[in-house]
Amino acid sequence: MNMLFFIVFLLFSALIFRLGIVQIVQGEDYQRKIERTEDVTVNTSVPRGKIFDRDGQIVVDNVPQNAITYTRPKNPDADEMMKTAEKLAQLIEKEIDQVTERDKKDFWIGKNEEKVKAKVTDQEWAAYENDEITEDEIYDLQLERITEEDLKELTADELEVLAIYREFTSGYALTPQIVKNVNVTDVEYAVVSENLSSLPGVNTTTDWERAYSYDSTLKTVLGNISSSKEGLPKEMVDYYLSRSYSRNDRVGKSYLEYQYEGVLRGQKTKMKNITDKSGNVLDSEIITEGQRGKDLILTIDMDLQMAIEKIIEDELGAAKRSGGHPLLDRTFVTMMDPNTGEILAMAGKKYEVNDGKAEILDFASGNMTTSYAMGSAVKGATVLTGYMTGVNEPGEYIVDEPLKFAGTNPKSSWFNRGGAIGISDTYALMRSSNVYMFKTAMKIGGASYIPNGSLKLDPDAFGTMRNYFNQFGLGVKTGIDLPNEQDGYEGYVDQPGKLLDFSIGQFDTYTPLQMAQYVSTIANGGYRMEPHIVKEIRQPISDSNKLGPVAEEIQPKVLNTLDLEPGWIERVQEGFRLVAQASEGTASKYFANAPYDMAAKTGTAEGVYDGQWDTSKGSRPMTWNVTLVGYAPSDNPEVAISVVVPWAYESSANAISINNVIGRQAMDTYFELKKQKAKTKPAEAVIDQDIITKTTE
Repeated sequence: MNMLFFIVFLLFSALIFRLGIVQIVQGEDYQRKIERTEDVTVNTSVPRGKIFDRDGQIVVDNVPQNAITYTRPKNPDADEMMKTAEKLAQLIEKEIDQVTERDKKDFWIGKNEEKVKAKVTDQEWAAYENDEITEDEIYDLQLERITEEDLKELTADELEVLAIYREFTSGYALTPQIVKNVNVTDVEYAVVSENLSSLPGVNTTTDWERAYSYDSTLKTVLGNISSSKEGLPKEMVDYYLSRSYSRNDRVGKSYLEYQYEGVLRGQKTKMKNITDKSGNVLDSEIITEGQRGKDLILTIDMDLQMAIEKIIEDELGAAKRSGGHPLLDRTFVTMMDPNTGEILAMAGKKYEVNDGKAEILDFASGNMTTSYAMGSAVKGATVLTGYMTGVNEPGEYIVDEPLKFAGTNPKSSWFNRGGAIGISDTYALMRSSNVYMFKTAMKIGGASYIPNGSLKLDPDAFGTMRNYFNQFGLGVKTGIDLPNEQDGYEGYVDQPGKLLDFSIGQFDTYTPLQMAQYVSTIANGGYRMEPHIVKEIRQPISDSNKLGPVAEEIQPKVLNTLDLEPGWIERVQEGFRLVAQASEGTASKYFANAPYDMAAKTGTAEGVYDGQWDTSKGSRPMTWNVTLVGYAPSDNPEVAISVVVPWAYESSANAISINNVIGRQAMDTYFELKKQKAKTKPAEAVIDQDIITKTTE
């Protein structure tokens, strides 16, 4: 028993001794640990997903770059932050171009306490003491009275400190803020890394920047992302914050980058910050490793895209240099697979003169954001509308004659066929008859032609024709996977004669993309396909030279099917074939000798110039738009095209067929590239495709 008591005594003595050490010797250290709190989880950004073309060529990449960051504590101490900024300024070079005059004044006030007090009169200080003037009003007086001479007292070194301090204060608590991520040298990166222990809140990391392999090609469609300084767009802050974004995250601001933000953003790294009572970060630990965003595979063929852009630049530049085309400043080409809706190329260029220098800039987005009167290119929709409404029969002959209505100028075709027999639907398309379309619209409106009589139409005829045109994609959004698409402009005048103008494409306006969807609907037999610019979404992998597994494949989508009887659409397809291949066809001069069988429809539309105009020059002039739609091969279409050249010329003396010239070159380029790529495919790939084809047959 004595031995047992002795052992118990020793154990209690050891326990008391240990408690004494914990409470007396290490008490303060443990107290600090107790006061530590684990703060909320912080997300750090990761590189965005990459963008490739349909052949796997990189279009948009991420370029890594050294970066220096600062994480502001929850309860920041301005003096401590300033001291850290001063230390960091000795280690790095920081540009001061972002420093504002207000920043300088605030900084000067902090550096010149006595001089600042002297900026306020004794009477004003007395008023402040008597609560007649607030502290904020005193500060405003001091700011107002700081002169340029005062600010010149700030040295270059002080301004550099200010620039760094400004970055420190612009961040959000416990969220890393970029201090410098452009031109951070290896020496700066290494020196800062070595001195992190004396720079609380400062860290070194790797940031990224978007890189465009094809420079400005397709840039307006690819879109932009916000910078690290911009962070979240002000108008969408609440939207993004509710989706776990940080305020200084970079996000897609326009077009493809914006549309696929949720795919491209990636999975952010989640970190837990351990802080003391003052909110200073003591340590950080990674909870979940991040992963860069998923990759996009576009439907675009960048080789085709670049070639078409070159064609547009050459022809647009040549037209401008030739003179006589002062208002011509843009051209658009859209090429798509009529069977799937895949956009193969979406090219647009805009001619501008800046500081006396002529430039041709990317305006690919104009294919879907701008609309124009398209002229006779829409006549295929008019003919089919005549069939679908039951006012015309396929193969029916209609007399092409000048139409004379009371009180108006005659309305006629550009040619006068004459004769009582009339012309057929296919001939009307081949020769681009206006009268055939006029009489079709009159029938839809419940009117018959009476020479020198009045034209009275059912006002609902406008709605009827627009409804059928919508089924081709004309006058409605195409459904492309990009934001800001325009649906065109509907003429608001309901005068009977305007319905006739509508039937030949000289009233409502449509986008170049709508024209591509419309001609694709004719090419594929009556299915309006939803155009899309993304073909696949792929999982990211570490090997930058390979594509990851497919996460999602964008499937073709039929928006609607035309309600057609057998043989109807074949009549229009034949008319389009005659346009390009028959000797009297309006485009045969350009396509009759093509090595592929082309089907097409040309168009010209006269109207008032609706671009930017200086009213001091008088009223807006009349101009002509020239257009082309088509597809090939005519018997088994694989590519459809729309070419739109607004405001090409003002008078017939300066008329040009730039639409047909560009169309021929673009289609030639497509089939030449197809042939070249077929030759460069691996032999086994060709064999596999042959097997697939035979199996399908």
